[in-house]
Amino acid sequence: MDKRTLRAYVHQVRQVSHVGALAVVAGLAGLGGCAVGPDFKTPDVPVADGASYTPEPLPAQTASSPGTGGAAQRFVTGMDIPAQWWSVFQSPALDQLLRGALAQNPNMAAAEAALRQVRENYNAQAGQLVYPAVNGALGASRQKTQVATPGGTQAAVLDLYNASVNVSYTPDVFGATRRTLEGAQAAVDYQRNQVEATYLALSANVVTAAIQEASLRAQLQATRDVLAALTRQQNVIEKQFEFGAIARAQVLSQRNLVAQTAATVPPLEKALAQTRHLLSTLAGKLPGEAGMPEFTLASLTLPEALPVSLPSALVRQRPDIRASEELLRQASADIGVATAALYPQFTLSGSYGSASPTFSKLFEGDNAIWSLTAGLTAPIFNGGALRARKRASEAAYDVAAAQYRATLLTAFQNVADSLRALESDAAALTAQAESEALAAETLALSEEQYKLGAISYLSLLDAQRVFQQAHIGLVQAQAARYADTAALFQALGGGWWNRADGVPAAVPVSTMPSISQNP
Repeated sequence: MDKRTLRAYVHQVRQVSHVGALAVVAGLAGLGGCAVGPDFKTPDVPVADGASYTPEPLPAQTASSPGTGGAAQRFVTGMDIPAQWWSVFQSPALDQLLRGALAQNPNMAAAEAALRQVRENYNAQAGQLVYPAVNGALGASRQKTQVATPGGTQAAVLDLYNASVNVSYTPDVFGATRRTLEGAQAAVDYQRNQVEATYLALSANVVTAAIQEASLRAQLQATRDVLAALTRQQNVIEKQFEFGAIARAQVLSQRNLVAQTAATVPPLEKALAQTRHLLSTLAGKLPGEAGMPEFTLASLTLPEALPVSLPSALVRQRPDIRASEELLRQASADIGVATAALYPQFTLSGSYGSASPTFSKLFEGDNAIWSLTAGLTAPIFNGGALRARKRASEAAYDVAAAQYRATLLTAFQNVADSLRALESDAAALTAQAESEALAAETLALSEEQYKLGAISYLSLLDAQRVFQQAHIGLVQAQAARYADTAALFQALGGGWWNRADGVPAAVPVSTMPSISQNP
């Protein structure tokens, strides 16, 4: 093909594709009807008494106690949550670790890649369904055939060259395309909320692991302090035994208590090492890599103001609720697609081109060819398959509605559990702090009385055991205050809506969708 002929063909393709496509779209614009099937509406917000998530109203603030993690926390209804919600603990090391985890964690990267994938799938589906398909074709053929002549038949070789542009379009008369794209868009929005759910889960896991590390360090230090005190006491008893002041049974009892206390150290060290490994994995690093920060309870600040979102806000804040709602919307759109399949389907196609036995005359005006075709396909008999598919779609909608309700109930349970844990664990810490103080005072008094011979060794041994248990319990109660705070922020959604790249807020909620037809 020479350059002049090629330019002529390209010009014809462009002209016909533009003009033909626009003509088809303009001619079919009036054929679009309404979309059959239900029009989706966001579910109703659960009825709740103000901000009350529990049968009994919350106190204005939690109990307070002296020492680490003992500050009183007040509940603030309607208080917004910062995008980086973990900043309430005022730990630069935690903030740095989380920023690195969000950038390097493979689960986060996989969720974002899945979102890009479903977006491109939507674009591909929209491009295929919404716009006319325009294709160009250029072909050449040679055929040997028998031609009748006055003297009989004679072999002849025939050449044929053709060039054409074909345009085809399926008008969306009953809304099958619109419902299909509605479901595809719901899939995109579902995955977008899955990204936010992964973001929230990752940040909560990092914060929880950091608090767990701080708790284990405190428990380990407390156990070592108790072990050191018991060892000093053992040295005194050993001296007393050497001078014959006490019986050997008392020495063996003290040695046994020291050995039992020492036996609790390795499990704590193992748990601490495993928590450090978990933090490294969450941060997208190998457990052996250096540079991981260390966390203690003293390095974390317990926030004094805690948000309590209104139930209507919680429904829009929780990524899992929003994702479940998108599955419900997708199921609603599938009903529309199944309903549209019961109606006729229209197709229109056209082509314009030229054909010639000689290539040099292919694009001359006398060789032009064109065609226009309109078709209608209507279901007549299919053994009830189409209506069965519609009923199956309606059943799938009922499944999605039940799952949405279950997700909603679980979310409200999470908030209620967190609020009650904050209240109860604050009171528990107050009681535990008092118990530890009394146990320490009792132990000190018992040691003095034992030196004076006023009490038996068994009484001293009991005082040592009580203090050991109370001291470890105090550390665990202090760590629980921080863990409860993190759980509340996670239960409320984590503040993703305040991020610059957060998911746009949805439209206000309205009524629960129904399955009524809207032809």
